[in-house]
Amino acid sequence: MKRYFPFFIILVILGLTFAFPSIEYDKTIKSNFNTGDIAWMLMSTALVLIMTPGLAFFYGGMVNKKNVISTMLQSIVCMVIITVMWGIFGFSLAFGDSIGGVIGNPSTFFMMKGMLGNTSWPLAPTIPLLLFAMYQLKFAIITPALITGAFAERIRFNSYIIFLVLFSIFIFSPLAHATWHPDGVLFKLGVLDFAGGTVVHMSAGWAALASALFLKRRNEANHAPARITYVMIGTGLLWFGWFGFNAGSAFGANHLAVTALATSTTASAAAGVTWIFFDMLRGRKPSAMGTCIGAVVGLVAITPAAGFVSVPHSLAIGIISAVVSNLVVEWRTRTTIDDTLDVFPCHGVGGMVGMLLTGVFANQNVNPANTTGNGLFFGHTHLFFIQLLALVATSLFSFFGSVILLKITDMISPLRVSTEEEVVGLDISQHGERL
Repeated sequence: MKRYFPFFIILVILGLTFAFPSIEYDKTIKSNFNTGDIAWMLMSTALVLIMTPGLAFFYGGMVNKKNVISTMLQSIVCMVIITVMWGIFGFSLAFGDSIGGVIGNPSTFFMMKGMLGNTSWPLAPTIPLLLFAMYQLKFAIITPALITGAFAERIRFNSYIIFLVLFSIFIFSPLAHATWHPDGVLFKLGVLDFAGGTVVHMSAGWAALASALFLKRRNEANHAPARITYVMIGTGLLWFGWFGFNAGSAFGANHLAVTALATSTTASAAAGVTWIFFDMLRGRKPSAMGTCIGAVVGLVAITPAAGFVSVPHSLAIGIISAVVSNLVVEWRTRTTIDDTLDVFPCHGVGGMVGMLLTGVFANQNVNPANTTGNGLFFGHTHLFFIQLLALVATSLFSFFGSVILLKITDMISPLRVSTEEEVVGLDISQHGERL
């Protein structure tokens, strides 16, 4: 039965394509589209997509040689599975008509209905709704892919697929709706998350910690990275794609996109160099791995703040996040927590630092759409406490929600591979392929 069920799902999807052609076209809607904005968002959508292969290289280079293909495939498979889900009901769950401010009605855009013509999203009126949906899809793809670094080298591939589907439905979609939908509970509260500090990085980081605790430690002591050059290539692709991630979240070719691009690159650079110098301060050699990890931590931390802070404060965010994440990585190595690629210290903690520092450095002169107020640095406390509240709520929801989903997945299909499969390596035991 297990052999037939996955393909049965494909046949159901095929049937849905015939039953729901989604060719509705409301000709009464007048277009407010801007070709420049459309061009920029098409490019941004492509940029964010390339981050997932970049993440595959970034993670793949860090694991043992016998697990490179498996680790990279865990990122790539998100591109195919989440895209199909998004087209059927995923976009509706995240951005459909609000149900209590926490989830969207799955029927709103079921099978991408109502996407033709001049329809647009209220907060992105100058681009087609379908383009907005495809842009947001890329965030839905990379979020579960980020988690894979925590349980790399010991998770069963079939079980991972079940978990990423459940995570997308029950963790990512509610957070995206609550944070980015105009009727979302966090949006109405005034929480500022420009491009995914809570929705992407904190949710993935806490899920990673839950996964590392649930699957426990690896059996082997040899954790030598396979290809540090892969890590460097992945870092370049991630940094390149992050311009679409952050600057694209302005939803137009405008001054806000320029600000987000500038703050993103300066925060990443500041974090990268800080990681090196902080390692040297502690008597370590400046390493390629450390430089790459630091640069990515800076990108993570600036993500919620990119369109709300100035360039000087983006430098501060990069520096602070690098030091904090470096210390948490050091703490993690002294515990029994086997977060394989330090997803929680880098993405989870980086996202939390970025969320809090948004509440410190955000200024309405940077982005007038920020109606919550200026940050703590400018003498205001309201925004900071709103950000702190969102941080706590997101952390609890993501961690304990992920624990429940991991247990459900394990009941359906055991999550962890056998000791023999782990020794052989996941490339062979799970995929029958070799690097």
